[in-house]
Amino acid sequence: MKKVGLFFGTFNPIHIGHLVLANHMVEFSDLDEVWFIITPRSPFKTKQSLLDDNHRYQMVYEAVQGYPKLKPSKIEFDLPQPNYTTNTLAHLDDKYGTDHQFSLIMGEDNLKSFHKWKNYEAILEHYSIHVYPRISHGEIEHQFKGHPKITKVDAPIMEISSTFIRKAHKAGKNIRPMLPYSVWKYLDEMNFYR
Repeated sequence: MKKVGLFFGTFNPIHIGHLVLANHMVEFSDLDEVWFIITPRSPFKTKQSLLDDNHRYQMVYEAVQGYPKLKPSKIEFDLPQPNYTTNTLAHLDDKYGTDHQFSLIMGEDNLKSFHKWKNYEAILEHYSIHVYPRISHGEIEHQFKGHPKITKVDAPIMEISSTFIRKAHKAGKNIRPMLPYSVWKYLDEMNFYR
């Protein structure tokens, strides 16, 4: 049974912080692989700064080359929108469930609002959660503290954000050290976020 951590995000763009976290998860937890689940652009939100799904997939694909335990996934691209994590998990179980055991990867900030997720109880009943540290405000709900399905992974705190990268790039700043080289090249050639 392969243990797969699901790392959800828009990855707009994917940066070294995402890679460091994902790699830390496969090297220092019980996970065998981490799949980057790229969240599609919502048809209900027309956010100009969010690149087309396939461009974001391509950047994740470029970023994980050379990391055999990290995989890009466009599984959510074909699911009806708006989509919820619970639907994605059911879909993944249908497709791979016989030989894969899925687990969620989330930041501490997301765990603080996890009780607001659709079907969060059912998610916790069937899946484990690997939590990485984030600098954030607010309290973790008492029901999640010491929960047997929730594992805190002592990953490095990565305070790099895609929003910061987009704004800095637009302002003409050099953001190259924050991105895997292949992602920087793709972004630059396509003239994104300018």
